[in-house]
Amino acid sequence: MVGETELQREVERIFDTTNVQYVIGYSTDPCGFQGIPFFAKKKQDVAHLIFSPFCVHNLAMYLKNYTGSGKIGIVVKGCDCRSVIQLITEKRIVRENLVIIGVSCGGVIDQKKLLKKYPTIGNPQGVTEKDDDFVFMTDGKHHQIPKKEIILEKCLHCEHPTPLISDVLLGEKKQSYGSDSYSDVREFEEKSLSDKWKFWEMQFNRCIRCYACRNICPVCYCTQCSAEQLDPQWLRRSVTLSENTVWHLTRAFHVAGRCTGCGECERVCPMDIPLMLLNRKILKEIKELFEYTPGLSVDETSLLAIYKPDDPEDCIC
Repeated sequence: MVGETELQREVERIFDTTNVQYVIGYSTDPCGFQGIPFFAKKKQDVAHLIFSPFCVHNLAMYLKNYTGSGKIGIVVKGCDCRSVIQLITEKRIVRENLVIIGVSCGGVIDQKKLLKKYPTIGNPQGVTEKDDDFVFMTDGKHHQIPKKEIILEKCLHCEHPTPLISDVLLGEKKQSYGSDSYSDVREFEEKSLSDKWKFWEMQFNRCIRCYACRNICPVCYCTQCSAEQLDPQWLRRSVTLSENTVWHLTRAFHVAGRCTGCGECERVCPMDIPLMLLNRKILKEIKELFEYTPGLSVDETSLLAIYKPDDPEDCIC
């Protein structure tokens, strides 16, 4: 695990040697133990920077609306880095305006899993890594828990735990867990059409249309979202099954070929709707049909911005 001292030293060096306006990283939640987004705007702020398995946020979302011309620094995990790459590919931000501080990541903690499986841990005073386990310190006691039991689902499928591009890389390169990236998608594909619809009917019926999924997404940056457009009106504001279904399918197709699978939409959903099952189904189809995976190279063109005469047409009804 990347140490705070190492991270802070590197960010101090960045402030000393570059003209960054600020560095986007993580600090400690003053009310608990979670990592929260933090903007270090001057060298004195660096002392507040941390990195731990509780740093779950994808900080790339703060880049999508950046319109300045100055340099900014950003701390990224492997999954976050893919979002940054996608934003560079889409020319949403210029690579030369970024100082990317990559941190190798062995998985981040799903607080819901942790509290459900180990409610007695409560509010830990600290957490360290030991091989394939996390060690929590609570009330003077140590609790050693296998990582696989409590990390986010996306971490179990992550193929790039070490950032693909960076100006500074902290920590040793990590290996992926090697699990089948689309095992849950394949399992769902085996269901009958009626069972699939019953599943999504139940999920979309629970949606309250808070748009947290859209707001947190690094590649959702339309000037005017179709959900709020009135002329023409694509989507009624009534929270009904039909309108909710249109919303989720529209958003899934709007980010098709651009979604890197960071899982933030699912993480912040207050109704725990498994949105990544839908997004990763599209990711799987794109990979199989077009041999394309978004967010792997800044030199690649976005999928929907290119056309090849031999593109498969299996997906066209």
